[in-house]
Amino acid sequence: MADVIIGIHGLGNKPPETLLRDWWQFSMIEGLKSCNHYSQLPRFCLAVWSDIVYEKPLDIYEKDTESPFYIGERYTMASTDFHVSDHSARKKIVDYLGRQMNRIFLNDDLTMNYASLTDAIIGRYFKDLDLYYSGKRTGDKNQSESFRELIRNRLCDKLLKHRNDRIMLIGHSMGTVIAYDVLTFMLPDIKIDTFITMGSPLGLPVVMSKIGNEMKNKGAGNKLATPPGILKNWYNFSDILDKVAFNYKLSDYYSQNFHGIKPVDILVTNNYEMNGTKNPHKVFGYLRTPEFSQVLSDFILSGKSATWQRFTGKMAGFLKKVGSIIPSAKKK
Repeated sequence: MADVIIGIHGLGNKPPETLLRDWWQFSMIEGLKSCNHYSQLPRFCLAVWSDIVYEKPLDIYEKDTESPFYIGERYTMASTDFHVSDHSARKKIVDYLGRQMNRIFLNDDLTMNYASLTDAIIGRYFKDLDLYYSGKRTGDKNQSESFRELIRNRLCDKLLKHRNDRIMLIGHSMGTVIAYDVLTFMLPDIKIDTFITMGSPLGLPVVMSKIGNEMKNKGAGNKLATPPGILKNWYNFSDILDKVAFNYKLSDYYSQNFHGIKPVDILVTNNYEMNGTKNPHKVFGYLRTPEFSQVLSDFILSGKSATWQRFTGKMAGFLKKVGSIIPSAKKK
């Protein structure tokens, strides 16, 4: 058994897989180093699905800022003079509005009020999420699956490949929705040591309603819960300025699973900025926060400890076996 980190990205078109994977790794390594965690990053793989929705990836060599393939937000190291403001007043407002929003739009049975309005908003501003929930097929005559099935299968393939490893699964933005759905509906028996959600919309009424509808169709009731295969941790990281994670308190809505695991909500400061413009939703900023870096370091160190325990256990068994053989050999 090895340790592996699996990531799944969020909304929008992305650069080629190798480049995006490198940028995720650079961010995690940067966070570990800046917090004086000297652990080596274990194997990392990324479930990329943007090519299912977009015809071609973003281009690192594109210079035209008006081009749809221009990368406006690349990985860049954190600024040393990033200003952190006090957002305690905003937190109170967000907490209040989040509760009110769910009361207005979401019923106890997870059905939606004003569903046509929210669907229209999703269709206009969130192309990827709209395709994911629409049930539409790609248009490829040789492809029978819907966008949702194809997108989920990308993560399923990664998880099945590493099903015998100790897994940390990191979802960002829409990737948290995909990850939750896969762990709940498709691979509930896959064991996940630590589940990480970053900038997650899982607390938004429309997303919870979509999950509830699929649960109903599968005869699984209408209670939101932590996926059954999560064994030790579910950490939910949010920046109070992140609009996608507006209703960030997932622990208010997702109950514990059989292992007693439920979301632990952690507010962080996402320090990503590019050319002086901040983006509190960007994954590179989340991946280098001190809070996540501590969780990542703990995962790495606990894996090393478990490996050492297995080794010493095997050695003890071997020495015991040798010890039982030597006396009998002397008798001869």
